[in-house]
Amino acid sequence: MLLLAPPAARGVGAAPHPLGTVEPCKIFGSVYLEYDPHRANACFAVVYIEPEKAFADVLIFNETNKLFADKAGLWCPSENREFADYVLYVTTDRSRADFAIHYTTVRSFAGCRQ
Repeated sequence: MLLLAPPAARGVGAAPHPLGTVEPCKIFGSVYLEYDPHRANACFAVVYIEPEKAFADVLIFNETNKLFADKAGLWCPSENREFADYVLYVTTDRSRADFAIHYTTVRSFAGCRQ
């Protein structure tokens, strides 16, 4: 159960990949998107950026302040992977992703679609 706790609860850097399934509705706060395939194994989850809103698991709204990214779908992009709450690897293959996201420009639309 310790591996599924948020990274702040464990007190150590970005969260490692959890055992079992990833719950995308529990990811919020500062997020670093990793595009380097050599670092994919060190990421919390694998995500696919869905171009269509209808097929996404989570609708994401980018917050400018980490303090306001306090519920599912509200992410504050981090420029440094070491300071992010979650590090997610972005794949171009939908079948390899744990979940799919779509960016929205309306804050109230952000959240889980499951």
